[in-house]
Amino acid sequence: MLFLIPAYLSPETPQDYFGKIISEYILKTNYFFVENEKPARKIIKYFCPEKKQSDLKLFVVDKYSKNSDFLEAQKLMREGADFGLLSDAGLPCIGDPGNIVVKFCHENNIKVIPINGASSFVQALIASGFNGQEFTFNGYLPIEKSERKGRINSMEKLLQNTGFTQIFMETPYRNMPLFEDLCKNLSLQTKLCIAANINHPTDEYIKTLNIKNWQKQKPNLHKIPTVFILGK
Repeated sequence: MLFLIPAYLSPETPQDYFGKIISEYILKTNYFFVENEKPARKIIKYFCPEKKQSDLKLFVVDKYSKNSDFLEAQKLMREGADFGLLSDAGLPCIGDPGNIVVKFCHENNIKVIPINGASSFVQALIASGFNGQEFTFNGYLPIEKSERKGRINSMEKLLQNTGFTQIFMETPYRNMPLFEDLCKNLSLQTKLCIAANINHPTDEYIKTLNIKNWQKQKPNLHKIPTVFILGK
């Protein structure tokens, strides 16, 4: 079986915030597909401090991964070994790599078990005050300036024409340039929700304002996990 294991959104979140089922599934196997090895070991230790790190066998899966990169893991799965798929934060396969592993499981009659946990964009959406019936999750925006501007403008146009809430993210160290691009390229009355440090016990920041008011203040989002949402 493949267990889709959620991680915390903030490592400062108290452990009793999460259901024990996460720890129970981590204890079921020593084989894991992970986004990055170091954060994955930290997450496993957080949920299961009794688990021996030396027993773990981790397979790194990123956006460039191909099935041929995981021949050893695939052989183990076909022979009946259980695996976990673990993101650096939140639910795996949303804004993160990993779907290639899930696809392989469906193609090879390997059971996939999703485990309930935190999702940053869902929590940001429900706290934004925007339309939660119809929305688009756009993932990460382009890095190149002109391409990013075009994407921002197309999201705003889609919002205006359809009312569909537009959700997107950025690598934390590029949050401030994105914020500045949003203030520069969006209409003054377009509403933007910024949800940062979700689930942090003391520093969670969630606020919805129009662009005109965002231009009057500048939140410190540098290196802070953040979700951005455009809505009505």
